[in-house]
Amino acid sequence: MNDPVRRLITGSWILSKRGKKNPVDPFVPYGWLVEKERSASGTIDDMAIVFLTNRECPFHCLMCDLWKNTTDEVIPEGAITTQIDIAIKNFPGVRHIKLYNSGSFFDPKAIRPSEFERIAVLLKDFETVIVESHPAFINENVLQFRDLLKPRLEVAVGLETIHPQILPLLNKKMDTERFGKAAKFLTSHNIQTRSFILLKTPYMSEDEGIQWAQRSIDFAFNAGVECCTIIPVRAGNGAMDYLKDNGLFSLPAISSIEKVLEYGIRLGKGRVFADTWDLGLFATPNDSVDEITQRIHNMNLTQCIPA
Repeated sequence: MNDPVRRLITGSWILSKRGKKNPVDPFVPYGWLVEKERSASGTIDDMAIVFLTNRECPFHCLMCDLWKNTTDEVIPEGAITTQIDIAIKNFPGVRHIKLYNSGSFFDPKAIRPSEFERIAVLLKDFETVIVESHPAFINENVLQFRDLLKPRLEVAVGLETIHPQILPLLNKKMDTERFGKAAKFLTSHNIQTRSFILLKTPYMSEDEGIQWAQRSIDFAFNAGVECCTIIPVRAGNGAMDYLKDNGLFSLPAISSIEKVLEYGIRLGKGRVFADTWDLGLFATPNDSVDEITQRIHNMNLTQCIPA
């Protein structure tokens, strides 16, 4: 890891490698969908996912590509409630919803606390509301929003990796201690916590990617997290493409996604999911992509490992 490129990786360097953003409307979510998810109680339910258009996250993480659908300026007051109102009309009968805003829900420059009450009214017919946040924004605002909600609140927090040299390299501006404090704050206030775990960051071999993802899952569960989602690291944001082109990063194998998912499920400490978006990206010509994708999908839903 002692190479000249590593010493160049800063927020400004990451920004310099980017392409153009996609055109977005601050009053319209840039996407929504419904997918199946296994609940903590064991049922398999529909989950609505809304991708809210918002200002760019202030943390320019090395692996992130969510900036592509963000604005450069703080969006107008009322824009988020308008977006949610538009999206939820597409989810009749769905009881659970994720609101992802390409950053932190509790960043006051992304979603103003003054809008919490109006958002809570729009979400009153759901049973579960899941939002995401950087540990830096886990504070009393979380409790304010929770107390306004009729549904149960869950918060997803990116742990990414516990590798002591790689985590600082990601430019996330957090460490495992800060993650642990955020998880403790949430769980001590009876707010269920999720975590994102990266599989195979830059500067990791295939075996190291598996090992550190597994160790990161262990850490998350020991910190009180109830659910972990494994995210295989991709290129496509500029900085990751540069590292890939220079032999400092390669995509994880689809078999590694299976191995880490199986490991997490076998622990039996909480739900473990693998991100199934575009799994063919991680396959070789010899892999049966459809078969493996279905196997991973089944493990996500059943939390069991098939023969």
